[in-house]
Amino acid sequence: MTRTQRGATAIALGATVAMLATACAGQGTADQDTADTEGTSTEDAGGDVTLEWWHNSNTGEGKEYYDQVAADFAEANPGVTVQVEAMQHEDMVTKLQAAMQAGTDVPDVFMSRGGGELQNDVDAGLLRDLTDDAADTIDTISAFTGQYTIDDQVYALPFSMGIVGFWYNKDLFAEAGIDDVSPDPTFEEFSGYVDQLQAAGIDPISVGAGDKWPAAHYWYYGVVRECEFETVETAIETGDYSDECFLKAGEDVQAILDKEPFNPGFLATAAQSGPTSASGLLASEKVGMELAGHWEPGVVGGLREDEQVPDWMGWFAFPTFDGQAGDPADQMGGGDAWAVSQDAPDAAVDFAAYLLSDEVQQGFAELDMGLPTNPAATGSLSNETLAQLIPVRDGGGETQLYLDTRLGQSVGGAMNDEIALLFAGESGPQDVVDAIEDAAASQG
Repeated sequence: MTRTQRGATAIALGATVAMLATACAGQGTADQDTADTEGTSTEDAGGDVTLEWWHNSNTGEGKEYYDQVAADFAEANPGVTVQVEAMQHEDMVTKLQAAMQAGTDVPDVFMSRGGGELQNDVDAGLLRDLTDDAADTIDTISAFTGQYTIDDQVYALPFSMGIVGFWYNKDLFAEAGIDDVSPDPTFEEFSGYVDQLQAAGIDPISVGAGDKWPAAHYWYYGVVRECEFETVETAIETGDYSDECFLKAGEDVQAILDKEPFNPGFLATAAQSGPTSASGLLASEKVGMELAGHWEPGVVGGLREDEQVPDWMGWFAFPTFDGQAGDPADQMGGGDAWAVSQDAPDAAVDFAAYLLSDEVQQGFAELDMGLPTNPAATGSLSNETLAQLIPVRDGGGETQLYLDTRLGQSVGGAMNDEIALLFAGESGPQDVVDAIEDAAASQG
């Protein structure tokens, strides 16, 4: 919830219960322990206020929960109405991009994924600086606000921050004779899982390459494994991707592709929408695993007839590679944050504070909608497998933001397009590097 997961052209990330949670800013004078549904600025607004709130939790319990959250806030704040727009993720991203490019009809509270996308919105003067207005909330979630900070000013507040890894079917792994699954496998161990699943007649992995970003996640993770974190940061700043580690990342992806591990028709498979999507195949127990973010339990649960997260779901990290330069503790992922538009009424900040309150974040966690950023809610996750990501996320390694989000739409889109061609056998590892450098150069 998502790429957000991812959500995402990354972040991104499909019709999903999980990619979305809510959270954002609060008044600088608001106490996080008492900022339940009460705001102060709505009384000063001098009349009735309607807030437009866009999110992508558009199915099942997640949608119902956020409808109730909006209703509770409105009930506690007479004169305030929250108009909720719950959309399928890709539709929401497209609609947001159009609104931002036009500079009109921007919703009052909406999801931001940080990185270059956030930078563009800030440069266009479309976002409210929340540094002072949301000071108490920022203090509560300060460990996660870096990706939403520009020139020391915070422009969006993350409500869910997670990492990407392989979600797998424990029953199918056992059927294939895989009884010992490492939480952080080497590439050799990972290759063994694929071999055993194939030998048992089970498609090892589903991937929604039709939406591009799920395929691109493999290259992003190759970069995390092969490159030092600072090497990536320097390349993004300079546009120079000549370091050998970027080529090696593509070679790692090619090594996975050479094993032909993916579901039939994977090049046209959607990420999360419907039973034939990548997440749908995992939900219906037709594949062994899928590379996805922290949103996946909620997505899978929403795609099952009983709408429950199955107890067979397990998780392990993307494999490590011999001789890699990246820290094995580093992960790839990101989060979803709530931004407030520049022209939004002060009540929007009050609403954002409520979305990041203990109460709302705990409800978010109890529904396994993602990994909450409010420390008071991290113990409320009901799914044990999802809960195991918390110590990995907070374990001291760097989390590299989804690279398409980090680079922004122009460069990130060109990168994803070339990685999709790599998956189709129409491009190579060096072509991916060249495409990124060319897009960065043309951007100036």
